[in-house]
Amino acid sequence: MKNEENCDCYEVADINKPAPAFTAEAFHKEQIKKINLEDYKGKWVVLYFYPADFTFICPTELGDMADHYEELKKMNVEVLSVSTDTVFVHKAWHDDSETINKIKFPMVADPTGFICRSYGTMIEEEGLSLRGTFIINPEGVLKAFEIHDNSIGRSAKELIRKIQAAQYVETHGGEVCPANWKPGEKTLKPSLELVGKI
Repeated sequence: MKNEENCDCYEVADINKPAPAFTAEAFHKEQIKKINLEDYKGKWVVLYFYPADFTFICPTELGDMADHYEELKKMNVEVLSVSTDTVFVHKAWHDDSETINKIKFPMVADPTGFICRSYGTMIEEEGLSLRGTFIINPEGVLKAFEIHDNSIGRSAKELIRKIQAAQYVETHGGEVCPANWKPGEKTLKPSLELVGKI
């Protein structure tokens, strides 16, 4: 795939495959910066797609992520929020809203929809993104994602539990995490002996 914003073909986000690469502008720490997904190799990355700045559910979600950002950083996780707004709209929203002013992670601008299309979140007839959350491991491989209707807000606590499970199985080969698993709880080791006994 050509990683160009005017390209008609896109990599497709797929579990256990390399996450689609991109380079884009972001509003971060009162500056406009060029960022590249490759720059985050060695860290877990959460791509956090949302429809638009200056809306209703979006600030509640981004504020929730901002409130949990320090916890995520301690887990070696970087958050990149993504919408089809420009970096200038991100800045205006950051300056205007107390909630958005708390954000310390990069707010990625995707005005052409290139990133949204690569990750399958684009609503073509609206030029907006669906709410999508993508978890990428330190090698740049996509490990989990969730895309849903824009009327349903997300929870940073739910996301953190998923990342904890992804990190655990990444470092404990042969073990898997059952439903609602949290750190310190028992995991499973798949085997024929377990079949029909859970």
